[in-house]
Amino acid sequence: MPAPKNSAPPLLRPQATVMLSRVAHSLYWMSRYIERAENLARLLDVNLQLLLDFQGFNDRTIKDHWGSIIVASGDEELFKKCHETADSRSVTDFFAFDLRNPNSILSCIFAARENARMIRDQISLEMWETVNELYLYLHERTAEEIWATGAAEFFSNIKRAAHLFQGLTASTYSRSEGWEFIEFGKYVERADKTTRILDVKYHILLPEATDVGGAVDTAQWQAVLRSASALEAYRRFYVREILPWKVAEFLIFSESFPRSLHFCVAQVDEFLRRILGETAVRPRTEAARTSKRLLADLQSLSITDVLQEHGLHEFLLDVQNSLDRIGHEVVQTTMFYPADSAPDEQQQQQTQQQQSRSRGGEGNKLKGAETDR
Repeated sequence: MPAPKNSAPPLLRPQATVMLSRVAHSLYWMSRYIERAENLARLLDVNLQLLLDFQGFNDRTIKDHWGSIIVASGDEELFKKCHETADSRSVTDFFAFDLRNPNSILSCIFAARENARMIRDQISLEMWETVNELYLYLHERTAEEIWATGAAEFFSNIKRAAHLFQGLTASTYSRSEGWEFIEFGKYVERADKTTRILDVKYHILLPEATDVGGAVDTAQWQAVLRSASALEAYRRFYVREILPWKVAEFLIFSESFPRSLHFCVAQVDEFLRRILGETAVRPRTEAARTSKRLLADLQSLSITDVLQEHGLHEFLLDVQNSLDRIGHEVVQTTMFYPADSAPDEQQQQQTQQQQSRSRGGEGNKLKGAETDR
C-alpha cells in the first residue's frame, strides 16, 4: 500500500545521533567540573568539622591533616608557590576561592559555566539556570565574606547546587549521545576522587595497633567515609565497627554504593563502550581494553589481595593511571580531529579552541581550564 501523500519521509538515521566534537567536549568537561567542585566542597567541609570536633590536635597532626588534602589533589607544587604553610585557612582558601588554582571550587564552577554557555542550545533551560545561578552566587562573594558568615553554609550551598544540577540533568536531558558524555565525565571524575581520598587518608591515618578503635581513630575514619558521603551506607552494610581495612573494602569493592570505585568503573566501562561504539566482545580500542581490565580486577580481587599482594597505594595509583589513559583517549578520539586529518581541518579546529578559550568574563582567567591534570 503506498504511503499517504502527507506523511513525512522515513528518517535515514535516528535523530540526534551525530554530535559536534566541541559540543561533546563542553558536555564532558561541564560534567567533570561540577562533580569536582562538589567533591571538593564535601572534602573541605568534613575536614573543617573534624578539626572543630577535636581541637586538641597538635600542630604536627594538623599539618598532616591538611597536607593529606594537598597530596590528594596533586597540586603540591602550586600550593607551595601560593602559600608558605598548610593550615585550615590557607588550604581552604587555596581549594575553595583561589583562581590561581585551576582545581579550586571557584575555578571549577566558572569553567563549568563557560562550557555550559557555549552549548546553551544543547542543554535544558533548567540546567543552564542552575549553573548560572551558582556562578553568580560565587561571583558576588569574596573569601572574607564567606569566612565571616560561616564556611559550612557556603559548602552546603555548593553541594546542594551540584546535586540539583545532576538531578535536573537526569530529569530533563534526553538519553542521547550527549547524555553519554555527561555521565562518562561524571563517573571518571568521581572514581578518581574516591581513589585519591582513600589513598592519602589511608596512608596518613593508618593507626598503630594499639590505637585501633579509639575515639580519635574512629572519628578520623568516619571523616573519610563522610568525605565520600558513605557513612550511612557503610553503617547499613557493616552495622558496627569502623575499621581502616573495612572502609577501604567498602569504598573500593561495593557493588551498590554509587561512589565506590567498583560502581563508578562499571559505569565508566558502560558509557565508554557506547561512546566508542564497542559492540564486540573483544574491545577494539586501547581505552576499552584498559577499562575492561580494570573492571575485571575490581570484580575478582578482594581487599586481602589488594593489601597483601599489591599494596593499597600501588593499587590505587594503577587505577588513577588507568582512568587517566581512558579519559585521554576518549578526549583525543571523540573531541578533536585525528592527527591524519587535512591541514585546513586541523587549523580550523585549533582556531575554534582558541576562540572558545578567549570568551567569557571570569572564564578567561582559568589557566588550563579545558585540560585535565
